[in-house]
Amino acid sequence: MTAATWLEVLDQTIGASVVHHRPDLAERLRAKRAQLLDPQIRVMVIGEANQGKSQLVNGLVSASVCAVGDDVTTVAPTIVRYAEKPVAAQLLHDGQGAEPQRMPIPVDQATNRGSDPVMTEVRIPRQILAAGLVLIDTPAVGNLHQMRAQNTFAALSGADAVLLASDASQELSATELELLRQVHRMCPTILVALTKIDLTSRWRQVAERNREHLAKAGLQASVVPVSSALRLRAVANDDEALNAESGFPDLIQRLRTDVLPVASNPTARQNFAAMTGTVLAELVGQVNKELAARPDDRNSPAVAEYMDAQKKMADLRRRSTKWQNVLADEMADLVADLEYDLRDRTRKILREVDNAYDEADPAKTWDQFEEWLNENLTEAAQTNFNWLVERSWWVADRVAECFPERTDLLPDSVIPADADLDPGDPNRPKLEAFTVGQKVFSGMRGSYGGVLMFGLITSLAGLPLLNPISIGAGLALGAKGIGEDGEARLKRRQQVAKTAAQRHVDDFFLRFSKDCKDAARRIQRGLRDHFAELAEQLQQGLADAAAAAQKSAQVELAARQRRDQELRQALTQLKELHGQMTRIAGALPASRNPLEISA
Repeated sequence: MTAATWLEVLDQTIGASVVHHRPDLAERLRAKRAQLLDPQIRVMVIGEANQGKSQLVNGLVSASVCAVGDDVTTVAPTIVRYAEKPVAAQLLHDGQGAEPQRMPIPVDQATNRGSDPVMTEVRIPRQILAAGLVLIDTPAVGNLHQMRAQNTFAALSGADAVLLASDASQELSATELELLRQVHRMCPTILVALTKIDLTSRWRQVAERNREHLAKAGLQASVVPVSSALRLRAVANDDEALNAESGFPDLIQRLRTDVLPVASNPTARQNFAAMTGTVLAELVGQVNKELAARPDDRNSPAVAEYMDAQKKMADLRRRSTKWQNVLADEMADLVADLEYDLRDRTRKILREVDNAYDEADPAKTWDQFEEWLNENLTEAAQTNFNWLVERSWWVADRVAECFPERTDLLPDSVIPADADLDPGDPNRPKLEAFTVGQKVFSGMRGSYGGVLMFGLITSLAGLPLLNPISIGAGLALGAKGIGEDGEARLKRRQQVAKTAAQRHVDDFFLRFSKDCKDAARRIQRGLRDHFAELAEQLQQGLADAAAAAQKSAQVELAARQRRDQELRQALTQLKELHGQMTRIAGALPASRNPLEISA
């Protein structure tokens, strides 16, 4: 497989990471791309504290380039690479948040921790490094969730192989096995160095148990027992037998066969494919999760807004029928109640007129009576009109309750504030006066009959026709006739006055009742026109809102469909990219294929 094909697949995977908003994955792959173009082979040396990790690096290069001790001595990565002449440098923080500053240091001071550098780089002339091997001593990993462990995992994207240092005094711990599982997902080329075999006699049993643990965990990793102390002593004394006993020749041979060179090493191809496959798996999972989380079209906000607008329109149509019925019924009841109230008030006035003119003489009291009658009729008209206004506002409020919004629904101009309440002047009736002449005539007519009747009676007794008795009787009967004629004339005047008052009240009732009915009809038309216009405005507003919501729902649906299509196309492209990566990885057993991902 050519490097061009590797780079093409990497570039496509990087592009997919950018498209799916995963800059972290894209950055990791860019580092891998740079690594493919770099002939150097990076081996990260990891492990828990006090496992002989730094001393293992020193033994590999036969030099003290990494700090060792009983406490946590490696606080920053130490990179060991080839150079014809020994050189060393540290990257240090300036304390102000700027980029780290590179400071050259003597090689023999590379193991001094000093002021906690960001990184230490050591270049020395060693044959094992000349082929491009780069050893990276990392800080100790204790808790997988600590910041140091997270930094170590982040640096794994640039590693070609991982060398785990584990003390031979005990078997692989649960933390170490979990660490290897996480490492294997990004870098499947793993070696386990069983360190400090010179300090325990049961290291062979521990090595065998570690191989069983790795097999049970499904991890392909060689276990190589070594002793850094024996290695350094053999180098110092040039003792080949002691060097062989240290186990480092086997470890170096493993590095040469399993790691060098990457281009022709199938295991290294697994390393490359595993990391890219892990990225593809994350992207596929992300796309599948987004597809599964797509909301139902019926539950989208735009659709909900459209359905709400439709519901409000149907409710408004139902309310329109209701408010029209309420207006018609209430105004009909109002007109009937107003007519009854006005009739009742005028009848009370007429009863008072009858009672008054059963005793009083209209000829003497008509002027005062006319003023009293106008005041009472005006008061009745004012009370009746006020009731019309109050009931009209009440009807308007009842109608307004049929609408969803009631604020400032009714203008003041619809219901009048005043009316013409002048009852007019009643026509003055013709009241016959009882004059002196009429009284004399009535008296003479009554006295004539008395004188004649009693004169004839007394003439039988020998008295003349005109005698005291006949004259007295004539005077008495004349006075009686005058009184009876005056009383009859009073009754006629009272009846004429009552009739005039009745006619005037009836005329007032007909005229003012007609005015009230006309005012009620005008109020009803005004309310009808106002609320009809209001209903039309609300209907138009709801129709516009429904149309806008429908358009928004259609746009949202089209965008969602486009997004779903894009996601499915992206899923297909990721699967195709996964197929290319599988071919690059080579024919691997299905159970150990690092690129297995779910669709």
